[in-house]
Amino acid sequence: MTQTATEENTELLKNLGIACEALLDKKAEDLKLLYFGDSSPLTDCFVIATGTSDPHLKALRDTLEKTLKDHKIEIYSRDRFQPSGWLVLDAIDFVVHLFSREQRENYALEHLWKDAEHLDPEKLPQPN
Repeated sequence: MTQTATEENTELLKNLGIACEALLDKKAEDLKLLYFGDSSPLTDCFVIATGTSDPHLKALRDTLEKTLKDHKIEIYSRDRFQPSGWLVLDAIDFVVHLFSREQRENYALEHLWKDAEHLDPEKLPQPN
């Protein structure tokens, strides 16, 4: 039986709220959350956002890293910045994908994982 996000522990939702707030504060576009729960052995959730340029993508990634570190949210791995239009940051319980508009359309993760539950970033717990 697949667990829904509302049944998931509140720590994941709180950490997602922290990550989303950091991205939105830096003007990330088209923020989406795909929740997998028990249906994926890789992670519980994908956070997908779009940046307007390579410098914007780097700023999004740098801000997110600092924010997660400040909140003692462990980062398992991250991409070294290369102007490829796709950056990945793995926080174990969730993986953040930062795309340029072109790469986001090209890889279309939302379509590949269309069976995932979509979470509303506006309804996540707000960080203190």
